[in-house]
Parts: sequence; C-alpha cells; structure tokens
Amino acid sequence: MLRRVLLAISLCALVPVTASAQLRTGIGPRVGFSVDPDQLLVGGQAIIGEIAPNLTFDPSLELGFGDEVTTFAANFDLHYHFDIENVTWRPYAGFGADIVFYDADDDFPGNDDSDTEVGGGLIIGAGAPTSSGNRFFGELKFGLGDVPDLKIVVGWNFKM
Repeated sequence: MLRRVLLAISLCALVPVTASAQLRTGIGPRVGFSVDPDQLLVGGQAIIGEIAPNLTFDPSLELGFGDEVTTFAANFDLHYHFDIENVTWRPYAGFGADIVFYDADDDFPGNDDSDTEVGGGLIIGAGAPTSSGNRFFGELKFGLGDVPDLKIVVGWNFKM
C-alpha cells in the first residue's frame, strides 16, 4: 500500500508547471458533503497554475466526519476549463487521483480499523471570478475505486 501512495505522489510531483502570462494560482478553503461514506467535508485547495492551455493542477486536502468513520483525503486533480464567451461561470471538467485514509470509530480498544485506499474520480464544476480577482467554485466528483462515490464541494480560492 505504501508503494502505491509513494507512486501516486511521485507522479503528481513530476507534473511540470509552466510560467505564462495567464498563470492562475490561488489557495483557499473548501467544504461539502460526500456519499458512501456520508460525511461533512472540510479542507483546502490550491490552484498551481496552467500546465497547458486551459488545464490547471488543483491539489486539495480534506477531512471528512460522519458515518462512524473519519477520513483524510489527498486529491490530485487536473481541471480543463472551457472557454465560453459572455458567461460569468466558467465550466470545467477533469479527473484526479485520490489517496484516502479511513479511520473507523470503534468501541473496542486495541482494534485497528484503519485503511488507506487509492482511487480516482471524474469531475465537473464551474468557477466564477469575484470583483477582487478571487474565485468561487462548485464541483461534483464521481469516485472510482475505494474512495467516496460522490463529493459535492464548494470553495473559494484567493489569488496569490
């Protein structure tokens, strides 16, 4: 399991970040809900910037509470932003690799009910700029593998 985690982190670290005049960077909070396990999610997200035209690398960390389990997730997402004229909300689609640590609430001392899983997801969402140059977003992430089946998340990215 540790090899899979290290491999996923290594692959994401190899993603080149290019400098351009349209470089988008930001960091901020995100909140939402997940299904299976049914949880409240809180966390943070970064926008690393355009790694190709209209393609951003958006890693995030989340803590999940509920359904008698606590989760910690590291998400490594790529978002392709569609260019649509005269629209405030800019839609995007993407995919990501997820590493999720599950810690089940157990009443019996000495039982280790924790597990680490690697999966992925398909993403659809939209972001809207604010007058101050920050960005509000909302997204749905459909899980693939042993990760939550669905995440509904909203967040705010502050420009850096």
